[in-house]
This record gives sequence, structure tokens and C-alpha cells, in this order.
Amino acid sequence: MDKNKVIRIKDIAKLSGVSVGTVDRVIHNRGKVSESAKEKVEKVLKEIDYTPNLLAKTLGSSKTYKIAILAPHPEEDPYWKLSLSSLPDSKKEWQPYQMEIESHFFQLNNASSFKEVAQKVLDDTPDAVISAPIFLKEALEFFKQLDQLKIPYVHYNTMIEEASPLAFIGQDLYQSGQLAASLIDLSTKKMTGTVSILHISENIQHSVHFREKERGFRDYFKEHPQSNMDIISIIIAGDDMNSFESKLIEAIRKNDIKGLFIPTSSGAKLTANIIRKNQLPHVCIVGYDLLKENIELLKSDHIDFLINQNPNRQVYRGIYHLANYLLFKKSMPSTELFPLEVITKHNVDSYIESKIN
Repeated sequence: MDKNKVIRIKDIAKLSGVSVGTVDRVIHNRGKVSESAKEKVEKVLKEIDYTPNLLAKTLGSSKTYKIAILAPHPEEDPYWKLSLSSLPDSKKEWQPYQMEIESHFFQLNNASSFKEVAQKVLDDTPDAVISAPIFLKEALEFFKQLDQLKIPYVHYNTMIEEASPLAFIGQDLYQSGQLAASLIDLSTKKMTGTVSILHISENIQHSVHFREKERGFRDYFKEHPQSNMDIISIIIAGDDMNSFESKLIEAIRKNDIKGLFIPTSSGAKLTANIIRKNQLPHVCIVGYDLLKENIELLKSDHIDFLINQNPNRQVYRGIYHLANYLLFKKSMPSTELFPLEVITKHNVDSYIESKIN
């Protein structure tokens, strides 16, 4: 059969030798179907490559589904802007299904803002939610209400074990912290001094993803006591860049910092630029993600390693799973972990050109 032709349910029924109703039940995974009939239908579906896009033209449903995205405001941080860069593609892909994808943004470092915007999401009564639950207390209350309303939801970027999402999409944050520690350890062998995790204007008490990364980072050095380095945390709050610069320089000199792990995408470029500007001795920097400035600093040896989190793919996959769940009752993996990709100046160009990120 011509795959460019719109395949109708009655066409599949004819090819399978079963009724239209049987085909409908198999496609939607509802009602009773004999094993032999199910096998016939599934064999035809596979042979004609009956994809969701073709199915969308066939269903003709008048139902409109709403998927709500709850995320930090993209203009506050380039990481979150990057995470939503695939949104136009997702909207275009699922438009034939009458799927509405709506974004709701909260302030990145404001737990009250998360709570307020989460309530607006609830008031809008979506059919499903994909969220970045970076504030533990407020997120747990939100998910409790979603559970009560029987609204399915998916986490991305941050996993909260106390909640019950259909899926988590992202990286293992604890292992991410361990990987950062191992990279710094490798780069500072035979040195003495201090390595640190640097938190910049972060509410780490409530931010689950920062806490998990730091836990992994610290545990690595506990498991490798042969390292000659002391381990500390540096927290620099405030929006005044002059104040931030002076505090960072003081901390590096006072603690004889040899390595810095920065658990945010934008923090690495801020730190590397200050070290370069003030001509401080080289400090091994491990940061995150392929932001334009991060790539430039990586190539010029001012950032040593970037751990790529593929934030744009996280949202895309979350929408994909929820859309399939709503439309076709298709199950999804409870966890979809992306690989911990280490990017250096030696492989960054080939990685970007490969278009796999």
C-alpha cells in the first residue's frame, strides 16, 4: 500500500480480516480483543508503518487536549531558554492532533512564584503537565493536587522521589556531581589546595537539583580519600556583579582554589570571565551545557569541561510521551535518562556538527 496515502481504520480492518471495531480497540488499547485478532491488526500496522502522523488524520476526533508546561522563565537564564527551544517543533508536530501546549513560567529563584504559577496551572485544568520541580516543598504540594485531580504529569531536569510522575526525563543529578568531581580530580592530580562547588544566587536549601549535584560531588571525594584537596562550598548571593566579582576573587585566593564545579549553565561563563579578567592562576572549571559563550571559553581553555544536559531534548521527549499517553494510552518509561556527555575543546566542534544534541 502507498505509504503516502491516508490510511483509514476500515482499510486496516480489510487488510487484517477483522471488523472496524476490533481495529479501533487495538489502536486505542481498550475493550476485549482476541489474541489472534490483535496479532493480525498489529502485523498490518507494522507492515504499513502506521505512524502517529497518519493516525492523526484518521481519528477525526473533536477532543482538544491541553498539556501545560511549568518551567522557570526562559529570559532569566539561558539554560531554561535552551530547554524550551524545541517547543515550536513540538507544537507543530502535535497540532494535527488538536493538542494545545501552553507554557507557564515562574521566577527562577522564587519559591513563592512557583507556588503562584502552579496554582494558575491547576485553575486552567490541563489534561497533563510537564514540569521542572526545582522547589521541593512547593512542588510536592502541587503534585499532591495533581494526583487528587487525576492529572498525569512528567518531571524533567529534576526528579523528586516523593512524587509519583508517569516519567522523569533528564540526567542522574547525583552521578552528574560525581562525574564533575572525577574530572576535577583528574585535572588536579599531585596538586594541593581546595576544590569547591560554587553556588551563584541559588536557593540551594530548596533546590533539589543543586543539592543532588553537590551530594554526588562530595561523595566522590569521600570515596577517594587519596586526593590531596580540601572540599568546600562557596555561596555567593546577590545580583550586584561588582560585589560578586570581588567575593569570588577573595574566595579563590583565600582558599587556594584549584578546581571549581559550577552546577548552572550560566555560572561557568561568569566565573571563567572573572578569572581571565583578573589574570588569576588557572583554575579547573567544570560547568554545564553548550551555550555560545561557554563554547567560546571552552575553546580558549578558560573552561575545562562542560557536561551537556541536552535541555531542549528533555522538554521535547516529555511532550512526546504525554501526547502519546493522552491520545493512544501508550505507556512510557518511568525514567528516561540522558547520557552524561563530557565536552572538551577537542570534541565540541565534531559534537555540534553531528547534530545529535
